[in-house]
Amino acid sequence: MNVLKVSFVELNARERIKSLLDEGTYRELLDPFEGFESPHLEKQNIVPQSDDGVVVAKGEINQEPAVVISIEGNFQGGAIGEVSGAKIAGALELALRDNKEGIPTRSVILYDTGGVRLQEANYGLLAIAEISSAIISLREYTSVVGVIPGKIGCFGGMSLTAGLCSSLIMTKEGRLTLNGPEVIEQEAGIEEFDSQDRRLIWNTIGGEQRHSLGFIDHLVDDDVESIKGIMIDPPKNSGPFRSEQVDLFHSRLQDIDLSKPLSSSDVQEVWNKEIGFNEFKEADENLDESRGRTWFTALTDHNRCDDVASVLCTDKRVGNERIRYIAVVPDSNNRFPRARNGELGLEEGWAIARYVREAMEQDEGGGRRAIVAIVDVPSQAYGYNEEFLGLHQAGAAAVDAYAKARQAGHPVITLIVGNAISGAFLTHGLQSNQILALNDKGVNVHVMSKQSAARITRRSIEELEEATKKNPAMAYDVQSFATLGALDDLMDGVDPQNPESQDIAKVEDRLIEAIIRARSGPFDLSNRLQSLEAKSNRMASIKVRARLAEQW
Repeated sequence: MNVLKVSFVELNARERIKSLLDEGTYRELLDPFEGFESPHLEKQNIVPQSDDGVVVAKGEINQEPAVVISIEGNFQGGAIGEVSGAKIAGALELALRDNKEGIPTRSVILYDTGGVRLQEANYGLLAIAEISSAIISLREYTSVVGVIPGKIGCFGGMSLTAGLCSSLIMTKEGRLTLNGPEVIEQEAGIEEFDSQDRRLIWNTIGGEQRHSLGFIDHLVDDDVESIKGIMIDPPKNSGPFRSEQVDLFHSRLQDIDLSKPLSSSDVQEVWNKEIGFNEFKEADENLDESRGRTWFTALTDHNRCDDVASVLCTDKRVGNERIRYIAVVPDSNNRFPRARNGELGLEEGWAIARYVREAMEQDEGGGRRAIVAIVDVPSQAYGYNEEFLGLHQAGAAAVDAYAKARQAGHPVITLIVGNAISGAFLTHGLQSNQILALNDKGVNVHVMSKQSAARITRRSIEELEEATKKNPAMAYDVQSFATLGALDDLMDGVDPQNPESQDIAKVEDRLIEAIIRARSGPFDLSNRLQSLEAKSNRMASIKVRARLAEQW
């Protein structure tokens, strides 16, 4: 007898959860009658939704306790703001608490999201960093399964969280990528990526392509029973998680021929080879200047890099502290042209992960050195090759490494000396115990360039700038970012471009103070919600978590 297939894609967020949980076990947390809606949208003449586009429900899957988080793509394109982000992070944090206390609680995330909600910009960035940290901790206890069914797909910073999941399920209709086609076209031109070419899109970031290159675990039909079948018999992780397979994925890039258009079949041949890394070497003199390079040089004695000249790394002792400094810098000879101006690209993400993991391995069982991320990143790289070869996964690997180092007791400190934009900042800087920044107009924090943000939100740049006056989370300046409570030190009186000895000494002193605070503080990101600024300007993030805990 033929069983009628039910489309998973066509279900809304609640229906998707109900279709996966055992019958009669669905219990929604923070349902619409709780009234948790974004406090930021109405100010921008946008009608909010009473669940803010995220449904969280507890129940059972195959008679085992589970929490399922479902993103509603029909509201704001599934974009993540303060309330929706807090619901996801808070639910995962509570599942982590359960598992630590011996209460097995499986976790499932149903993705249908465009990434950060631009109308809430830096709220979304902070939330996604917290979601990532929770997934990395939780998957050590239980399977964290991600499902990307279709309609919207999984884009932006949320693609990094997908790259961290224990297991990923995707339909052919799904899409998984860091940069959306429209953003690539805006930033790099239609010659780089035509956002109207549907065949190009699915051949680059669709389910079949992602499965062929190993970025997802299960390619399934758009059918409730097919997806539920995998949930009932969850995959057992017998080796390192995808975001921990740094040597494997990074080495594969070394043999990719970029002189011709990439295809899945060509790349698969390389993917099946085992290729060794080059030995570490001293970086050649490089004339590609940036604030990141300036401060790396000022704070360290020499540059060290492997085969990726755009990622600098060295160890230095400052007082009683051993510190590993890492910076992403421009490289005009970068073989990926879209990453030549200091953007964070494929090789940069994997190289950061490798440097951080190397420090963890060397310090295992002994004193754990501090790791300082010097941040001056204009964005992630916008390009066809980057998306085809899994930029989201390279970013997830760096996120994973920084978070693991922090959780293992390495003080991880971020020093923002220039731009800290979008997925690049999520990858390199937002997983730290402490965030420091120079107080200067050249220091900017945001989720996207103004041109792209205006296009995506269908506003003029003038309208966008006017909106930032009503919502500091949309502003680019570091003073506005400081009001959100995640910035631990905003340094005045430092020359950001031509630091002299007194500037260097001042920054080193503040770094040591931050390292001391990190060693005595929590190893998760909870301190970001405990500052006076957070209690004033991230009130919704705090209230959502408190109410979730009451209903859990």
